Amino acid sequence: MVRKPAVAGYFYPGDREELLWWLREHMEDTPSRIYRAKGVLSPHAGYLYSGKIAAKVYGKIIIPDLAIIMGPNHTGLGPRASVMAKGRWETPLGIVDIDEELAEQLLSLAPVLEEDYTAHLREHSVEVQLPFLQFMNPAIKIVPIVLYPLRFSEVMEIAKAIALALNEREEKFLIVASSDMSHYLPSHIAKEKDFKAIEEILRLDGRGLMEVVYREEISMCGYIPASIMVEASKLLGAKRAELVAYSHSGEVTGEEPVVGYAGVVVY
Repeated sequence: MVRKPAVAGYFYPGDREELLWWLREHMEDTPSRIYRAKGVLSPHAGYLYSGKIAAKVYGKIIIPDLAIIMGPNHTGLGPRASVMAKGRWETPLGIVDIDEELAEQLLSLAPVLEEDYTAHLREHSVEVQLPFLQFMNPAIKIVPIVLYPLRFSEVMEIAKAIALALNEREEKFLIVASSDMSHYLPSHIAKEKDFKAIEEILRLDGRGLMEVVYREEISMCGYIPASIMVEASKLLGAKRAELVAYSHSGEVTGEEPVVGYAGVVVY
């Protein structure tokens, strides 16, 4: 089964050469790859708005041969924690294989995860990360996971499953949490709220991130993927996190309200 692009030509260029041009323009001027990261937080809006932030994140790191990509469920399709465990994904840059062995292992280790295809059909949060990864490493394999809100116990169930499964693998890996930050707020309020969430990520505190999102009513759509990424990265030996960039849609459009975007590397 091949999962066809859902937002190519909308969130990012649908033409291969145009997409390659965009990626070269924004990726090849990045500094030397300095981090072999455990995880990253990367935004998933249209490239016009958040692509430069994502490019800075991926431009900072060495892209391995394997990535678990977790995004929030925007479409309402599928179960609460959906793993597409078989098949391939297509983008204008070509085909990406799912690491079916790893996907099956995660399903066996974390009962909250369910094998499902429907949640991935129209969901953009995983898809928009793929061209960056393909551009940097055309041989990459992925495990795509789409998530609704979960309890912290379920976050830890998935984080522990990821850590256990990846710790047994010989190849290098990357855990990607796909998320935008505050949605449709005045820029000064969005930034204030967003940095409260970012502070918890920089502390590598997944529970703290969930608590501040609830307490401050921060409309960060991918806080569950981010919490799992942080906790799994810690279990795999991560000690630090760095904020690579922060921006919001108003810096492109000149309009308010805005959507916030943050890029973080965990290593």
